[in-house]
Amino acid sequence: MRAGLLRLADQLRQSYWFLPSLMALAAVLLAGGMVWLDSYEGSGWMDRLPWLYASRPSGARQLLSAIGGSMVTVAGTVFSVTIAAVVYASGQYGPRLLSNFMRDRGNQVTLGTFIATFLYCLIVLRTIRTPEETGGSGFVPNLAVLVALLLAVCSIAVLIFFIHHVPSRIHINSVIQDIGHRLLREVGQRFPEPLGEEPEEKPDPNDPALPEAFRRNGDGARAAVRATGTGYVQVIEDETLLRLAREHDLVCRIQYQPGDFVHAGRALLELWPPERCDDDLADSLRDTYAIGAQRTALQDLRFLVDELVEIAARALSPGVNDPFTAVTCLDWLGAALSELCGRRLPSHLREDEDGQVRVIAHPVTFETFLDRSFGALLRYASADVVASLHFLATLGEIAVDCDHPGRIAALADYAERLQQGAEETLNGFDLERVRTRAEELRRALAEPDYRRQLRNGTAWLGGTT
Repeated sequence: MRAGLLRLADQLRQSYWFLPSLMALAAVLLAGGMVWLDSYEGSGWMDRLPWLYASRPSGARQLLSAIGGSMVTVAGTVFSVTIAAVVYASGQYGPRLLSNFMRDRGNQVTLGTFIATFLYCLIVLRTIRTPEETGGSGFVPNLAVLVALLLAVCSIAVLIFFIHHVPSRIHINSVIQDIGHRLLREVGQRFPEPLGEEPEEKPDPNDPALPEAFRRNGDGARAAVRATGTGYVQVIEDETLLRLAREHDLVCRIQYQPGDFVHAGRALLELWPPERCDDDLADSLRDTYAIGAQRTALQDLRFLVDELVEIAARALSPGVNDPFTAVTCLDWLGAALSELCGRRLPSHLREDEDGQVRVIAHPVTFETFLDRSFGALLRYASADVVASLHFLATLGEIAVDCDHPGRIAALADYAERLQQGAEETLNGFDLERVRTRAEELRRALAEPDYRRQLRNGTAWLGGTT
C-alpha cells in the first residue's frame, strides 16, 4: 500500500495539473472569503484614505474583466511556451529527461498563478450588483477587488520570472546540474556510513548465513510471489517486506530490484521455507512492489546515472559532436563516485532485530556503479581526445577520495581500457597524449602514496593543461 502511495506522490510531483488545481481551489476559497468579509465589514473605510477610493459597480466590473481576460491569454501563452520547451528538451537531451521538466516547480507555479487569478476575478465579478439590478443599494466587494489588483501585480512578477526561468532551465548545464545534485543527494541518503579503514568484502554466494536453497549450487523447494502486471519496478517497500518475513519466519530473495523490467507471471520474490507462504501472505508481499510504465529515481540510483550517461553519449555522437557537454557529465558522475568511494555499501543480506537473515537483496558494489557510468561511456569517450583526457582526469579525481585497494584497482583497470579503446580510434599526436596521460595515472595509482602523486600532478589532472 505504501509503495503505491509513494509512486502516486511522485506522479503528482511531475504533473502539470495537481499544483495548479490546488492553487485554483485556493483562489475559489479566497474569493469567497473576501466577498464575505466585504459584505460584513463594508468599504466605507476605503473612502477615508485619500489614495484609495471605493470602486463603483461599472468600474469594478471593467477592472475585473480586464484582469481576468488578460490572465487567460497569458496562461495560454505560458502553456504553449512550456510545452515547446519540454518538447525541445526531450528531443535534444533524451526522452527520459521529460519527467525532470514536468516536475519543475517554477513552471507549475506560473501556470497555477494565472489560472488562479482568472478564477478569482471570475468569482468576484459574479457578486457585483448595481442598484438597478437589486432594486435598492448596489454591492461592490471593494476589498476583494483590491486583492484582485494585487494578484494581477503578482502575476506580472511571475511572468517576468517565467521569462527568465524557461531559458535557464533548458540550458544544458542546468539540466546536468539538476540531475547531478539529485544523484549526490541520493548517495548521501542511502549510504550515510563512512567506509573507514575496514576493507569491503564481496558477496559470497555460498555464505553459511544463507539457507541451502539460496546458495549457488543449493537445492531446495522455494515458493514464488509472481507479478500480476508488466512494467518497471518503481518502489519496493523494504521495511514492510522485512517485517512480513520476520512475522512469518521466512527468508525472501528479491528477484527484481527497482529499475528492472518485469513481465506478468515472473517471480518477484522467492521464499523459503515454501510451506509457510499462503495466498494471503503472497498478496501482502506483492503489495510491497509498485510497478509502472517508466523508471523513476525514487529508489533507482541507476536511473540518474543513466540520464547523465545518455546526455554524454548523445553529445559525443557524430551528429552532435559536443565533447564539452560530455565533460560536464563526467564531472558530475565523478563527483557521485567520489562520494560513493568514501562510503560503506550495504550488505545484500538484510537482518531483522534478532540478527536473522530475512531478505536477500541484489548486491550493491562500487564496481557496478563504475561500470554503469564510466564503463558505458568508455566507447564514446575513447573516440574523442577531449573526452578521453577528461575521462582519465576524472578517474584520478575519484581516486583521491578512495581508500579501498579493490576500488583503486578498478579505476586503474578503466584507465587501461580507455587507452585500449583510444588505440583503435585515435592516431598521431592525440593518441600520444592519451597514452601519456593513461600511463601517468596508472603509475600514480600503483604507488603507495598515490594521493600525493595525484595531488602533485595538478598539470595533467586538470584534463587539458
